[in-house]
Amino acid sequence: MSETVDVVLIGGGIMSATLGTLLHQLEPDWKIVLVERLSDVALESSNAWNNAGTGHAALCELNYMPQAPDGSVDPAKAVSINEQFQQSRQFWANLVKRGVLSEPKTFINATPHMTFVRGEKDVEYLRRRYEALKTQPLFAGIEYSEDSRVINQWAPLLMQKRLKSDEPFAATRVPAGTDVDFGALTHQLIDHLRDDGVEVMTDREVRNLKRQKDGTWLVKTRNRLGRTPGEINAKFVFVGAGGWALKLLQRSGIPEISGYGVFPIGGQWLKTSNPELIAQHRAKVYSQASVGAPPMSVPHLDTRVVDGEASLMFGPFATFSPKFLKNGSVFDLVTQIRPGNLLPMLKVAVDNPGLLKYLIAELLKNHGKKMDSLREFVPTAKDVDWQLLNAGQRAQVMKKDPKKIGVLQFGTEVVAAKDGSIAGLLGASPGASTAVSIMLGLLQTCFPDRVDAWTPELRELIPSYGETLNTQPDVARVTIEETAAALAITAV
Repeated sequence: MSETVDVVLIGGGIMSATLGTLLHQLEPDWKIVLVERLSDVALESSNAWNNAGTGHAALCELNYMPQAPDGSVDPAKAVSINEQFQQSRQFWANLVKRGVLSEPKTFINATPHMTFVRGEKDVEYLRRRYEALKTQPLFAGIEYSEDSRVINQWAPLLMQKRLKSDEPFAATRVPAGTDVDFGALTHQLIDHLRDDGVEVMTDREVRNLKRQKDGTWLVKTRNRLGRTPGEINAKFVFVGAGGWALKLLQRSGIPEISGYGVFPIGGQWLKTSNPELIAQHRAKVYSQASVGAPPMSVPHLDTRVVDGEASLMFGPFATFSPKFLKNGSVFDLVTQIRPGNLLPMLKVAVDNPGLLKYLIAELLKNHGKKMDSLREFVPTAKDVDWQLLNAGQRAQVMKKDPKKIGVLQFGTEVVAAKDGSIAGLLGASPGASTAVSIMLGLLQTCFPDRVDAWTPELRELIPSYGETLNTQPDVARVTIEETAAALAITAV
């Protein structure tokens, strides 16, 4: 391209789709180009079968509310995650009204979110968690029970062979949880961008990023099919390429990426399409993670709705590959090493023996052992009904820390150049569910001189922009009701 475009989005996942849609709504005259190295968009982490589609709102995920040494639980992080998901709901609801997204059921479906625990210690913890959340406006309607008959009504598969058990168990349930097909959502957002004049280049790999004297970026590409080189000059670049974001930001030469590394963790699911089993379980049920396990490996039994078809998935089971993406390179783990990140990465390895032990144990599990893990959830599960499915790669962030030299960070992080001309996203869960909030933060970081002018339109798209719903009970209730109506989310 000889002209200078306003924005280049690298990667065809939910992050680029969300940022591209936001910018296109705010600046419809801007020239935007999206570059994806694979043959289609949403083939990596945004693909429906590569993630749990939980619609992370902290309704059921225990890792957002860990128990303190004194036994107390703090709802602050759970509330924060829920606030972020509410922004996503508002954004999607208004895009449906504007005709950007099609029928809500094509990408989001009401699915209760549950937590199920066993043993006196975990039951006591879940009771305390419930007590801390039930008064929070964003968690209105959360239910708690230690009664096997009640839990059996919520999720019959969990209670088979347990109805007459003396073992303590408990569950919480939020009827208005959701299952989100982020693959379908990404496709719809990008299809609308393409129809509205945004150029979408697939099978085009970004090879290098070079800052020009005028402050713009020269994005060097190569066609994967014919290996034909190309160049795009851009005023702003967003690197939303999953695990490869680190490699591309390193090639850009921005000093802000120094000290960062990523540790790839793969995953597998057990999946069933047996209609008899699906009929007995409509929920996403999370439990406690194993000691030393990363948050992304919290075991859960999920209803999934993809292309209108329901199925059940259990997992994830950790796998290992040195690739940063499912379609990455086996040299990814080694080629990320730089003088600035070597020591932090070594320190992370030394400080996390529990994680390494967990990964080794996971790698030693055969199909039978994985079925045994499933039977801790579903006592009557039969091997014949469940098949293994490979999930996506998750690149966990490792970075410098002034006190610990290096730390392993679970979550997502935006790394931006000082002048805001380039930014990229590193990390994993809760990622996709909070994409809108993450991209709103990126707008403030990279376009500080434009945010004030954009604010009226942002509040049209996301009414709670700049506010917190949980501190306004009436506003929270009305907002949740309105987005539920627009997205056809009816409590189950």
